[in-house]
Parts: sequence; structure tokens; C-alpha cells
Amino acid sequence: MSNPRIWNRKLHRWGAIATAIPFLVVLITGLLLQLKKQLHWVQPPEQRTEHTVPTVSMQQILDAARTVPEAKIATWADIDRLDVRPGKGMVKVAGVNHWEVQIDLATGAVLQSAYRRSDLIEQMHDGSWFHEAAKLWLFLPSAIIVLGLWVTGIYLFLLPFRARAQKQRKG
Repeated sequence: MSNPRIWNRKLHRWGAIATAIPFLVVLITGLLLQLKKQLHWVQPPEQRTEHTVPTVSMQQILDAARTVPEAKIATWADIDRLDVRPGKGMVKVAGVNHWEVQIDLATGAVLQSAYRRSDLIEQMHDGSWFHEAAKLWLFLPSAIIVLGLWVTGIYLFLLPFRARAQKQRKG
């Protein structure tokens, strides 16, 4: 295997096979995440109100989120995070079950509730959905191999140009 062209092609071929499934997962989930604001199936659209000054208490936010049965929010332990958007006059309450409740920051009224898939898709994208170790031991090596594929692919692409240039210099 002293010929770098043969070695490069074999490396390229086997690297592509080794990273096919993890790369496909990253590619598809990345495309979905790029379009999350356009695809309401991925992430619910953000509602707006005319109120830009928050006046509701944390307890009112919890009480409002409790009124949505699908969200299954009873205590603060059922909430993953709050995403406060004062410019839009609302707060997103993200449940640990991926259900999102949007609440008016001035009145405490529920503006919308819907299932939020973007967090799950992000976990698939970085590999943590499969197993926490998958991020470091499967997806990171796949990314390094894909970088190597890019380098070897550029090399393979440039080979004919290099050969033509050498032929012209000799001829």
C-alpha cells in the first residue's frame, strides 16, 4: 500500500461506510433543526402579545401551565425550563415530557400549548438520545472521520488537475 492514491481511496471508502448511519442521523436532524421555525411539527410557533412588561409571578406561570392536561405539569419538577420572551410578551414553559405551554406575561393566560419535538431532535443530533456515551464514542469519531473524508475527497478531486498540470509542463 505504498501508493498514496490507493491508500486514499480505501480510506475514503471505508470511512464512508463506517460513518454512514451516524452521519445520516446528524444530516437529517440538522436539516430539521435548520427549519424548526418554519416546520411547526418540529417546534410550535411563538405567539405574540402586545404586552412587553412582565407582570405575572412565577406561581401564576406554574398555575397556568397546570391548566393544560397534556403538559402533565403539577410541580416545578415537571418543568424542564422557562424561556422568557419579554419582546413577544410571553413565556414558554417547557415540560420534561417535551410539551410546551406559552403563557402571556401580563395576564397569565395560556396562549398556546403543543408538543415540542426540537429538543428531542437536538438530542438525536448530538447523539445523547441514544446514550450519553454515544456523543463522545460514536458521534465524535464519526465527525472526525467525516472531516477526513472531506480532506481525502478534496485530494481526489484535485488529482486530475494536478496530473493535467504536470502533463502540460512536460509536454
